Amino acid sequence: MKQLNCLIIDDEPIAREGIAEYCKEVSFLHVTALCKNVLQANHYLEENQIDLIFLDINMPIVLGIDWLKELKNSPSVIMTTAYEEYALESFSYNVLDYLVKPISFERFLQAANKVHQYYDDNPKDSVLFVKSDKQLKKITLKDILFVEAMQNYIKVITTEEAIITNMPLKSFKELLPEEDFIQTHKSYIVSKYKVDKIIKNQILIKNYEIPISVRLKKSVLSSL
Repeated sequence: MKQLNCLIIDDEPIAREGIAEYCKEVSFLHVTALCKNVLQANHYLEENQIDLIFLDINMPIVLGIDWLKELKNSPSVIMTTAYEEYALESFSYNVLDYLVKPISFERFLQAANKVHQYYDDNPKDSVLFVKSDKQLKKITLKDILFVEAMQNYIKVITTEEAIITNMPLKSFKELLPEEDFIQTHKSYIVSKYKVDKIIKNQILIKNYEIPISVRLKKSVLSSL
């Protein structure tokens, strides 16, 4: 996927720089400008092509949410704000994600993965990026066998390796295409295309045995 040109709009210098530093860690995000208000952003957008905007809400002159309402031919937008109450309204303007400050890198990375999927030209070959062993690791979706929850961590088993990352299973599930993956148990998600056999209450994938819960068995069988 091509690099995406990003614009950061926030009246707080520390917040602007924080998002910019996070973007540096993600290969497909390229920050081209930082603006302290939407007036600066308007001038910049008149002369430059932007793919993604990180937009604060509570700013002087014009609120970010009010600016977004009037923005024509808007690039993709991720809200970055300390206010949770604007989330529902923001999503009505087709924002890709809503990040509440203070924003952890793990939460930022989830948003970046949503952006990657949105812009990916070939979803079957799309990838996710997760933080593991103090580095970012790329996971190609078609290589995932299954995902296992381990308290606050998950273990992603791929055709090549096992990758452990600090993320709830629910959050990871939201990044996976529903047509390709199914939850079989409160602690497991499997790739439909990697299932070899189903024996009683277990799915077999290669040498792995993944449980099927009683509650989910009907939906699992109908989906497969």
